[in-house]
Parts: sequence; C-alpha cells; structure tokens
Amino acid sequence: MTTTEKMITSRKTARTVGVIYMIGILSGMIRYFLLTPILEAPDYLLQVSANENRVIIGSLFFFISAFLIAGVAIVMYPILKKYNEALALGFVGARIVEGILIIIAILAILTLLTLSMEFMEEGSPDTPYFQTTGDLLLALHDWAYDVLWAITISLSSLMFFYLLYKSKLVPRWLSAWGFIGALLFPAGSVFLFGSPNPIFVLPLVLSEWTLIVWLIVKGFNPTAIASDSA
Repeated sequence: MTTTEKMITSRKTARTVGVIYMIGILSGMIRYFLLTPILEAPDYLLQVSANENRVIIGSLFFFISAFLIAGVAIVMYPILKKYNEALALGFVGARIVEGILIIIAILAILTLLTLSMEFMEEGSPDTPYFQTTGDLLLALHDWAYDVLWAITISLSSLMFFYLLYKSKLVPRWLSAWGFIGALLFPAGSVFLFGSPNPIFVLPLVLSEWTLIVWLIVKGFNPTAIASDSA
C-alpha cells in the first residue's frame, strides 16, 4: 500500500472511529435522561412498570452504547498496536469489560422491571420482599455502572490517550487533556456514588467530544501516518 493510499485509509478509519464514538456517547446520554429519573425516584417500584416502554428503550440505548464503546477499541487496535501492542490490547480488553459491566447493569434494570410489574399485579403489597429485592437490584446496577464501570473507563481512557500521545495521531495537547481527564474521572463518578461532580467529570467528557470532532473533521495527523509508512 502506498503512502497516499494509507493516508486515505487512515482518514476513513478516523471518521469511522469518530462516528462510532459519537453515537456511543449519545446513546449513553439518552439512556441517562430516560432511566435516571425513574431509577432515582422514591417510588421506583411503581415508576418502573408505569414507564415500561421508556425503561425498555433506555435499556436498548444502554446496550448500543456498550457495543459501540467496545467497537472504538476494536477499530483502533490495528493502528495503536504499532506503538505499543500490550497497551493496545489492554485498551481493547478494558473496553470489552466496560461493555460487560453495562450489560450487567442492563440485566439488573430489566429484572427490576419484571419485579415492578409483579409488584403492581399484587396490588402494591406492603411487604419487605419487593422493596428489599428492588434495592438489591438497584445496588447491583450502581456497583456495576457507577463504580466498576467508572473505574474501568478511567483505565481504558488512560491507555487510549497515552497511545494517542505517543503516536502523535492527534495533537498532543488533546491527548494530554484526555489523559488528565481520565485521571480525574473516578473522583466524580466513584467516590460520590452516582452523583457526578462536573469538576471531575467534565474534563474527560469535553476531551472526548473534542476528539470526536477532530477525528471527523481533521482525521489523524498526516505526518504521523507518513512516518509510520516510512
């Protein structure tokens, strides 16, 4: 493959990664706005079944987010492995774990939906069984998503932005910004248990959106691609 052909291919790959990344994040945001008000409601056992379609649609977007998050790493692996194969493989593995944790959270939500429907069929009985089981399912969701997922995404982002910094595929200021954001992210998502502090969360979120726009509009650094070809 000539240098020109390689640069054209890299341009297409950059756009693909940017689009996948964007849809994945947007799916996660839609999930947040659909599900969070229901799951955090004091009477969530009533609200879940009363908003059945909303819960199912939110879970679907959650699944799409999990799939595409892993997809970014898989598409980037052939490029990143040239700079550090072990870290590139670790990035793929971490993103797959992220997807698995999201699926666990989805299963907790859908099981909660079944419990809520049974709760309504029983005429909202005042028994500890439903409340205790519901609380356990919410706890499973929170541990899988708000805690373990937040830690895993921080680790995967650290590897991702380090590899971008080392490869110079995007400007180093952008890679450094994302790396710092990944370091701060757990402080907002884990230690506050589901009540993210924008001070710690926004740096990574904004760096990811900046990266998405950069990949779609500018693509990978042509100098880095040419250097790799040489």
